[in-house]
This record gives sequence, C-alpha cells and structure tokens, in this order.
Amino acid sequence: MIEILREPDLIRIAPLSQMLEAAGIRTFIRNEHVSVTEPTLPVFSPALCIMDEGDHQRALELIREFEEAPSGNPDELVKCPACGEESPGTFAQCWSCHGELGPAGSPPPR
Repeated sequence: MIEILREPDLIRIAPLSQMLEAAGIRTFIRNEHVSVTEPTLPVFSPALCIMDEGDHQRALELIREFEEAPSGNPDELVKCPACGEESPGTFAQCWSCHGELGPAGSPPPR
C-alpha cells in the first residue's frame, strides 16, 4: 500500500478514490473516519492510498488529469441518460446508478 495524497478534507479525497477505482486501481482511504475530529492534526488527515505499487505512476497521472480537467457548474443539474436521475454538473457519474454523465446540456450518448 502506497500513500499518494494526504488532505485535511475527505471531500477532496473521496472522489479521487472513486475515480481511481473506476479505472481499475484499488484504493484505500486511511484515517477516513478519524478526520471528523477538530482540529485535525496532519498526521491523522485522510490519506488516499493505492494497493498495488505497480499502479503508482498511472494513479498520479489520472489524478493530475482529473484536477486539470474543467469542472462543470455544481448549481446546474445533469440528467442521467441511463436512469433519468439528476446529478450536480460537477459529477462525472450518476449518483444513483453510477452511469456516465455528459457535460450539462449535452445530449445523451447514442
């Protein structure tokens, strides 16, 4: 297990973990529940870890691409082409069925 990112805010780490898992990279969030204490000490901050050392470089590249990609508008809702549920414009996957979402206002994929 290799730590690749430590953040005081789990909200930043959780989506990255989900994105890596979707790409086939097994992850683990260390200190996931400890971080709810105030104040958070850096040593107890949530840490995103990957399980396979061989995925290290690929994981870093995916995170960099994810962070550099333009994000959607969180106030705009995107309708899932698979199940019809609406998700915030910043989501890449439907919160309900985990289907792929296109950019807000884009037609569903054919």
